[in-house]
Amino acid sequence: MIYLILAVLASSLVAIIMRLGEKHITNNFAMFMANYFVCSLIAFLFMQDKRPFVMQEGMPFAIGLGLFSGCLYLLSFILLKYNISRNGVMLSSVFMKLGVLVPTLMAVVIFREKPSVLQIAGFVLAVAAIVIINLDPKTSGGGGKKAALLLFVLLIVSGLTESMANIYDKAGVGAIKDHFLLCNFMTALLLSASVTAIKHQRITWKDIAFGCMIGVPNYFSTRFLLLSLSSVPAVVTYPVYNVGAIILIGIAGIFLFREKLGSRKLIGFSLIIAALVLLNL
Repeated sequence: MIYLILAVLASSLVAIIMRLGEKHITNNFAMFMANYFVCSLIAFLFMQDKRPFVMQEGMPFAIGLGLFSGCLYLLSFILLKYNISRNGVMLSSVFMKLGVLVPTLMAVVIFREKPSVLQIAGFVLAVAAIVIINLDPKTSGGGGKKAALLLFVLLIVSGLTESMANIYDKAGVGAIKDHFLLCNFMTALLLSASVTAIKHQRITWKDIAFGCMIGVPNYFSTRFLLLSLSSVPAVVTYPVYNVGAIILIGIAGIFLFREKLGSRKLIGFSLIIAALVLLNL
């Protein structure tokens, strides 16, 4: 459970640093490029075998899944930005967070995990809390079937992105998990750098600085999530990982950014606390 707690803390820190950099970051892809460079560097430093691409048992799977996962990382970001422009930030955020449905259902259907009745109730409460906290009817967008399809694709892609850690935990070789993480982040790095180069976007030192700061907790959130899946069932890990980060980010919003909680968010946070209790019974 300690790894899951650390994963939640690291994930929350990523969002908090991004919030701090909102007014300073002018090139998102440059920021993500710096972020993934730091993630790749840390992944390499954690490797016991400093020969990342020497073939050994499980290496083809680690590299292949890492490449696919890295593509999903950047694709989910692009989809989020596109959805925000079409459907608004609130509705887009809800569907991205509801991606937790994908790895949780995958754990039950494919990996045959059997949640208890209380854990199922906790999962339902967690999903309800995500919707209540993030969905504001007054600010949500809407644009017909195409907009709905874009939101559905965002949900699936973000969910698949989170599922990669569980797939590797169940099917990969644990001894070379750092090779998987390195391939994952290097792929996202190369794609981000390519987009930046193609668009000829201006890069500032603040883009790089905030990207580097985000990179440290971003790497450890992924690493700790992967480690937690080896000891905590995925049907518990993913809901706790998501709703735990939401409540910590909410607390940070109150004390660091002077945000006010309305009745809707208070209800959502109450449901989160109840969900966390049920998921851990």
